[in-house]
This record gives sequence, C-alpha cells and structure tokens, in this order.
Amino acid sequence: MAYLLLLLSFLLGSVPFGYLIGKLKGVDVRSYGSGNIGATNVSRVLGKKWGLCVLFLDALKGALAVSLVKEFSLPQEFQVAAGVLAVAGHCFSPWLKFKGGKGVATALGAFLVISPKITLLSLIIFLAVFFSTRYVSLSSITAAISYPILFKLIEKPSSYSFILVSLGALLIVFKHRSNIERLLKGEEKKFF
Repeated sequence: MAYLLLLLSFLLGSVPFGYLIGKLKGVDVRSYGSGNIGATNVSRVLGKKWGLCVLFLDALKGALAVSLVKEFSLPQEFQVAAGVLAVAGHCFSPWLKFKGGKGVATALGAFLVISPKITLLSLIIFLAVFFSTRYVSLSSITAAISYPILFKLIEKPSSYSFILVSLGALLIVFKHRSNIERLLKGEEKKFF
C-alpha cells in the first residue's frame, strides 16, 4: 500500500495544471515566455489571476500527495518521499513527454503539510529575496537551498528524510539551471 501511495504521489504531481489552464484559454504556455508550465510563466502569458490559480493548484497537488500518505499513518520518511515524488512528477510529467515545470509550488504544498514551520521560514526567505531583487528564480533557488538546512537544524529528521529533502531541493535547483545561466549573464527577467 505504501508503494502504491508513492506512485500515486508521482501521478498527482504530474498533472500539468499550467498547461491545462493554458489549453482551456486556447494557449500552449510552453510556446511563450520561458516555455515553462509553472505559475510565473502562466502569469506572464495569461495574467496574474491565472498564475495564482496555477500556483494554488500546483501547491494543492503536492499537499494532497503528502496528506494521503499521512492519512495512512506512514512515518515521516514516506511523507517526505511522497512530497519529493510529487515534485518529480511535476518536473517530469509523463503527460508532457517527461517535461514539466520547476517544482517550486508543488514543493510548497507538499512541505507545508510535512513541516509548516520550516516551510513558512523558507517562504519568508523567498519573499525577502523576491522583494529585494524581483527575481522569482533567485528567490526559488534560495528558498530551495535553505529548506534542507532549516529542516536539519530545527526538525532533526532521520538521515533518510534529510537525504530525500536535499534531493528534492537539488531537483528544484537543477530545473532552474537555465535561470542560473541568465542570472550570471545579467539576462534574467524580473517579475515586475
């Protein structure tokens, strides 16, 4: 049952809400802006209202994946695995030929269920970087890197949970590699 729930977590994460909402509006968001299916690109292509909708839905699928595992009283390691698999599903959606978004909103939802305190601290870091730089990508990368550190220091998780959280953070950073290149060249677009 635990492994079926983990598979379900990946499948829940793989639902490409940004792509689906774009299609409902007659637009393939992958053909515009950054080409990403996440909330930031949807905001740029379809408007902030739709970007917020995608942000909420992407976070919801992460939260739902972890909540299902939690409902079966599985230990923290399985909850973290469910969260990371939901993020991986978003990043490598089988419905989009194993392409997808960058996983930030899905991670937000998943880890809000696992550890609200650490997630809120990472969110504060995200907002501080965002309002000082206006780069969503830099804010996301900084928050992703901070999460495992805060998780280790405050939650004192098992080694397995810490490794999984770190892998999730590395996946998010990896998915931002083109943003990192643009940031280094001074070519990254600011959100506003």
